[in-house]
Amino acid sequence: MAVCARLCGVGPSRGCRRRQQRRDPAETAAADSEPDTDLEEERIEAGAAELGSEWSGRSSSPSPPPRCSLLELPPELLVEIFASLPGTDLPSLAQVCTKFCRILHNDTIWRRRCREEYGVCENLRKLEITGVSCRDVYAKRINPRVKSGRFMKILPDYEHMEYRDVYTCLLHRYRHILGLWQPDIGPYGGLLNVVVDGLFIIGWMYLPPHDPHVDDPMRFKPLFRIHLMERKSATVECMYGHRGPHNGHIQIVKKDEFSTKCNQTEHHRMSGGRQEEFRTWLREEWGRTLEDIFHEHMQELILMKFIYTSQYDNCLTYRRIYLPPSHPDDLIRPGLFKGTYGSHGLEIVMLSFHGKHARVTKITGDPNIPAGQQTVEIDLMHRIQLPNVENLCNFNELSRIVLEAQEQVRQEQQQQQEGRTEDSEGSGPPTEVREPGNEGAAALKEEPVQFVLPVGVSSRNENYPRTCRMCFYGTGLIAGHGFTSPERTPGVFILFDEDRFGFIWLELKSFSLYSRVQATFRNADAPSPQAFEEMLKNIQSLTS
Repeated sequence: MAVCARLCGVGPSRGCRRRQQRRDPAETAAADSEPDTDLEEERIEAGAAELGSEWSGRSSSPSPPPRCSLLELPPELLVEIFASLPGTDLPSLAQVCTKFCRILHNDTIWRRRCREEYGVCENLRKLEITGVSCRDVYAKRINPRVKSGRFMKILPDYEHMEYRDVYTCLLHRYRHILGLWQPDIGPYGGLLNVVVDGLFIIGWMYLPPHDPHVDDPMRFKPLFRIHLMERKSATVECMYGHRGPHNGHIQIVKKDEFSTKCNQTEHHRMSGGRQEEFRTWLREEWGRTLEDIFHEHMQELILMKFIYTSQYDNCLTYRRIYLPPSHPDDLIRPGLFKGTYGSHGLEIVMLSFHGKHARVTKITGDPNIPAGQQTVEIDLMHRIQLPNVENLCNFNELSRIVLEAQEQVRQEQQQQQEGRTEDSEGSGPPTEVREPGNEGAAALKEEPVQFVLPVGVSSRNENYPRTCRMCFYGTGLIAGHGFTSPERTPGVFILFDEDRFGFIWLELKSFSLYSRVQATFRNADAPSPQAFEEMLKNIQSLTS
């Protein structure tokens, strides 16, 4: 109350007391407030005036200069002040007095909040419903196949829309679903990025490039979109299928979890039936036809994935995922990568660092190792010195080096266990473990050495780097179909450069190449390292 009095210069008012009531931003932003004072307030002000005059009669010092009130500032200056405040604070400000409420109807304030908080740069007043500029801006966000006549019908009426409506009914209302998410599609998982795209909120499903081109950019397709077709009314539309946007629904189940539902699944069907749907899906998912895939086991895996994933009809539950936090001592910058996984094709993984170890976690998966599982673990305390190129071509030589490192790790773990046992019995300190140093800076300074895959090691992509910087002992997770009999087997982690690394699976005699996902993701940073660790445990427990 005292703060309001100092700001307004009118003392506490009924409007000020209404500030304390919690309301929805859309309702409170439009609420009118009455600045009138009640009898109790007038009595307090009169008493204060008498006290002030009495004090001035006793004191010979000059009276202080009059205070400048916000109410005395010109409206254009108040617009600039209010536009710099967070949008969530504006509804409370509107309840101070009628002048503030009237100024907060200025759409310039809300347009600035939309731009600064959510990156909305479009101008509602310049979007012509029948114009070319509007089509250019929104063609890719609606449906590239749509005809011009139909295009006009599915655009919102921006002429009578205000930025306050966009902020309160669209951006603020659905702010909790912005960021990265993993859909619950059994072992296959996925990567969904929900972003503000123009005057839409769109859920883009990120797909790895076609196998085996791991260095190609990511592909993406829209699964749903949210926008305002009318004032104060947000519309959710499903974008799945090839017949344009149609009626959908979004429900925020709980914190860090939401679900989508398509209300018109007949839009997902194609006139040619399941065969045409499968051929279309195969071209989009793999960039080829079934006749081009000669490996019978690979054909079975592809058909299995189509049958499993198509049954959901875009009715999915999503759980939030965070990007891994980075540290100057990290070997390379952590983040998302694309990796080759034999007959399963390319999959999306996340590289993160955890003290003496680094982990590679699957964001997308397969029937053998499902999404959420830790596919590779790197022991940063045990660096491997590769032999020269001539000896490296010999698989037995590489196998010997890796198995020696494995035995050393086993002995150290046994000593640490014995040290903990002795310490618990009070008979001695635990074995000292050396902490990792500044591997990140060291990796960049390392002179690259020649690298070649040993004879007999298979690789989906023969265009792998021929020089590497550092190698470490690691373990890879392998399992039977249905994630049966999982076990960790030894291997070699190879760091090629800042954006690429590889892993040799010793038991499988196979090589996986990983390349960084070159994309910027907003609203994807973990609030704390503990939140990131908890997220990893959650997505792993879903498929264990």
